[in-house]
Amino acid sequence: MSKKRQNLTRCIFLMICFSILLNCNKPKENKEKSINKKQYLPEKNEVDILVLDKGAFKKELVSNGRLVALEKSELKFNVSEKLNNIYVKNGDYVTKGQLLASLDAFTYHQKVNKAEIDLKQATLEFNDLQIRRGFNADNKDAIPKEEYEMMAIKSGYKNALHQLENAQFDLKSTKLIAPFSGKIANIDSKKHDQINSGKAFITLINDAVFEVEFYVIESELKDIKSKDKISIEPFATSKSYEGAITTINPQVEKDGTILIKAQVKNDGHLLEGMNVKVFIKKDIPDQFVVPKSAVVLRDNQEVLFTVKNGKAYWTYILKTLENSKAYAVIPHPDKSSASLTVGDTIIISNNLNLAHDSEVSVKNSH
Repeated sequence: MSKKRQNLTRCIFLMICFSILLNCNKPKENKEKSINKKQYLPEKNEVDILVLDKGAFKKELVSNGRLVALEKSELKFNVSEKLNNIYVKNGDYVTKGQLLASLDAFTYHQKVNKAEIDLKQATLEFNDLQIRRGFNADNKDAIPKEEYEMMAIKSGYKNALHQLENAQFDLKSTKLIAPFSGKIANIDSKKHDQINSGKAFITLINDAVFEVEFYVIESELKDIKSKDKISIEPFATSKSYEGAITTINPQVEKDGTILIKAQVKNDGHLLEGMNVKVFIKKDIPDQFVVPKSAVVLRDNQEVLFTVKNGKAYWTYILKTLENSKAYAVIPHPDKSSASLTVGDTIIISNNLNLAHDSEVSVKNSH
């Protein structure tokens, strides 16, 4: 009897222990199931949005151009002599009237001195001739013009005066002076080099304002007029500069293009001869304008995604205009379901993998 009780007691004890263990495992299993379920729940797509409105679309014509300085001059010495000194170097900024370089001036000083002596001698001869002819040398206004000119030539006075002016000009020409403010370029000579007259010595570039030269085709000319705004982007950088068209050449080139010139201010980073991309902008009013990132393909059709009650719905569209950053769009005329209205909320990011009726959450509004 006691053995039966002992066995029964053991069975009851084991059943209680098993029951306790079973109850302990259930919350853990439920918790694991809950975690796994969360892992497989679809995540909401975070998107940026734009509230659709009608405005001006900036139509762009794009061309390649080149920067040309408004003022650029190859400076030359008018006389030949040994180079005495160079006061500037390539890249220096100089102001109008600044001394740039000088030649050995000894020979030209001597020529001026000789010309001054010759003029004094000729003046004495001139005055003596006037007295011999019965005129007062101190009252030249009383001498008839033709008579005065004849005596000035015969005495050598006029020739001596001319020689002195030439000698003074040559002496002045031994100094190279900046005719305008700008930057120095293309210095190749060194001190004591022999410099020949008429040979380019320094290039001076006024780079405060640049002229942009570019070409457009005949069919684009109707959209361009003088004073239209443009922007340029150097190929070497991504920085943009604003300017305006100044001239339109009234002649078509052999290749069917027309030369356009515009002006842009230099912030110090633009250089003579730089290649740039030119954008001519013209406002087209009353357009639905969206960034290029807003338009995606679905079923080989261009669509925009709109947001309604936390869900994304696509609508078919047609692009009417395009520039480097945006499209002008309309509802697709051949799709009855296509619709765009002012105030629609348009998705402009994270839309590449969106499906119709997808749940979304809004990050930023533009």
